[in-house]
Amino acid sequence: MGFADRAIRIIIAIVIVALYFTKTEPVTGTLGIVLLVVGAVFLLTSLVSFCPLYTVLGIKTSKSK
Repeated sequence: MGFADRAIRIIIAIVIVALYFTKTEPVTGTLGIVLLVVGAVFLLTSLVSFCPLYTVLGIKTSKSK
């Protein structure tokens, strides 16, 4: 997984968490929980630099050596 891909995933995860935990809570209920799970997956896959879905689909975002 490339640097840009990891950075975008981390930013998306932060935005999702911010939307869920703000005082006005624009994202609540089942949708909020689903988005938190997606944010957690984005954060986890960016921290380990590996996305299982990319392997299945044959996508590579890192620079080849």
